[in-house]
Amino acid sequence: MSHRKTVTGTLALSVFTAVLGSLEFGYNIGVINAPQKIIEEDYNATWVHRYGEPIPTGTLTSLWSLSVAIFSIGGMLSSFCVGFLLVCVSSRRKAMLINNLFAFIGGSMMGMSKLCRSFEMMILGRFIIGAYCGLASGLTPMYVGEIAPTSLRGALGTLHQLAIVTGILIAQILGLESLLGSEDLWPVLLGLTVVPTVLQMGLLPFCPESPRFLYIVRCQEHHAKSGLRRLTGRQEVGDMLAEMKEEKRRMDMERKVSIPELFRSPLYRQPIVISILLQLSQQLSGVNAIFYYSTSIFMKAGVQSPVYATIGAGAVNCAFTVVSLFLIERMGRRTLHMLGLGGMCMCAVIMTIALALLDSVPGMSYISMLAIFGFVAFFEVGPGPIPWFFVAELFSQGPRPAAMAVAGCSNWTANFIIGMCFQYVADLCGPYVFLIFAALLLFFLIFTFFRVPETRGKTFDQIAANFHQHSAGGMMDMDIDMDMDKPSTELDYLGEESIN
Repeated sequence: MSHRKTVTGTLALSVFTAVLGSLEFGYNIGVINAPQKIIEEDYNATWVHRYGEPIPTGTLTSLWSLSVAIFSIGGMLSSFCVGFLLVCVSSRRKAMLINNLFAFIGGSMMGMSKLCRSFEMMILGRFIIGAYCGLASGLTPMYVGEIAPTSLRGALGTLHQLAIVTGILIAQILGLESLLGSEDLWPVLLGLTVVPTVLQMGLLPFCPESPRFLYIVRCQEHHAKSGLRRLTGRQEVGDMLAEMKEEKRRMDMERKVSIPELFRSPLYRQPIVISILLQLSQQLSGVNAIFYYSTSIFMKAGVQSPVYATIGAGAVNCAFTVVSLFLIERMGRRTLHMLGLGGMCMCAVIMTIALALLDSVPGMSYISMLAIFGFVAFFEVGPGPIPWFFVAELFSQGPRPAAMAVAGCSNWTANFIIGMCFQYVADLCGPYVFLIFAALLLFFLIFTFFRVPETRGKTFDQIAANFHQHSAGGMMDMDIDMDMDKPSTELDYLGEESIN
């Protein structure tokens, strides 16, 4: 079913407002790295003020590690609650508004921690802002995916990742000591996270509720039509409503899906495994090792200004996310994901060789820097943006919140593992640490080639029907009980229609 590729003012405003949460997500990933030494000095000053002696080195290391890692813990826990929040709140917009309270509280606590001489406020603020980001990583792609026309769903879904990497780049630039990364201004740097929060809270009332949610979940056809007209600029929206009616008919025949049922039911097991592995392919690719430790990696590579090289990597990050934005609907999700994984694998091997030969072969520092830039560029072509919205495409309205919760928790857990373990593994393996990521990337490439379907241009219902057909045809591990959801003849019919 084709829809006109027009982006109305209302659609642009709604997507922009939603991805402000993604911008804040990225900002809080990148903001903590540059002012590390200055914040540690403030922790020491607080300790001296309280106890009259300098903070022990081990205690300072523990407090800083907790300040960094607790962000991922907050995200890991809250991402699992996306489905619960959506059940309790009768609106996608209200869920995002409620989530902004976490960002406002967390940002305020971090910004006030120096004035209050409390590193506990800093740590708790990082946990709360992590909880905000965990919920935003599920709510934003879901809302954008539901309001986007089928023909633009991939391109608009990429904006979530573009906002994340833009937030990282903004944080890296503002974190320079000449700007806000100074002894006096670092609380302002951390507190700035409330700005996109206030802006999103001000703009959300002007954005329509997801028509798909209104019709399929709330059964409000009149309001759904009104939202579709605002988003598309068309008075005649019968074709889109027909698509939603078919999805609702299918959903009404599904039982309510819990998280355990995603793994027990043959209908959902394959898409949830794909969703989890796509999220793992993003985090276990090694890209966050580059972001977390890029400055030290550039220093080992002999780069004279590692801070600016890190900002350069952030700029490459943004540029190639824009490239992905234009390619996603032309080349398809599956193709771009494999291209990104394959390119990253090659760059990881080149990076390993360059770092290993750094002391013996002239010019290897430039090769290693180019390999890092290439690694980041290929990441943003596929593994960066695609897993976030791909999960929303694989599931219908019934199991979608539970699937988003599982996928988000998988992403945050892998993020936490990389952040905590990379430095230890790097110390153990030296320049060969990226061979581990190369092997993982090769595995994810092979998995994508054999197991991940193409969803470009397909409606949510067609994608779900295709999995139903595979399940009915015995392509999964267990047989479907004949009394579930639909007769097999209807499944076969829908499957053939989705392929056609």
